[in-house]
Amino acid sequence: MYSKDMLKGQVAVVTGATRGIGKSMAVALAETGADVALIQRSENEETKREIESLGVRCEIFHCDLNNMESVRSVIPAIANEMGTVDILVNSAGIQKRHPAVEFPEEDWDQVININLKAVWILCQEAGKIMVSKNRGKIINIASLVSFQGGITVPAYTSSKGAVGQLTKALANEWSSKGVNVNAIVPGYIDTDMNTALINDPTRSRQILERIPVGRWGRPDDFKGPVLFLASPASEYVHGHLLAVDGGWLGR
Repeated sequence: MYSKDMLKGQVAVVTGATRGIGKSMAVALAETGADVALIQRSENEETKREIESLGVRCEIFHCDLNNMESVRSVIPAIANEMGTVDILVNSAGIQKRHPAVEFPEEDWDQVININLKAVWILCQEAGKIMVSKNRGKIINIASLVSFQGGITVPAYTSSKGAVGQLTKALANEWSSKGVNVNAIVPGYIDTDMNTALINDPTRSRQILERIPVGRWGRPDDFKGPVLFLASPASEYVHGHLLAVDGGWLGR
């Protein structure tokens, strides 16, 4: 699908790559030659080992995305150690479910911090590097609830709606500076975040009935989209929210 050396010599930064969609995207970038910096809180080195087996460099940079001081310093640390930042993929995110009248403020703050504020700071710090060299790719992960309201997830919906708008705002400023800022919108994907829905026979059936392709998405379904947005193929794509949803939004 893409050249093995398409991204050779570039440094890609990925959050949320210990599992699921983030892991598949990080591996895809490595499969096409990019060196990869993984921003993660855990000590899990499974993704790092898989990437290194592909013959490229991979380093883990520990960061708590709920700690803004830590978030602010991680991109400069990556650039210092790995030379630069060419690609940023903001995949990490959390979800908290409560009825709106009972939603705890602490959960609201955590979701907004990790899903939105940390994304903003990482974009800003990476943008400083990319704008200065007139080149770069930023790929945020939005959600179906960037367009829809969701149920019992007011903080998640608010954060992902804002990620979509942030993507457009940054594209408006940085597209003329050679920096592409876009977002991927996952549909219903078979990941840990959706375990409760998958295990609920009624909701799972209702969801499948609406997905035209007739199946839940898989993390590897995101390899092609992330490579498109990270590659020269998307040079004229700016501020776009690319739905990878099996046709859900078109139903």
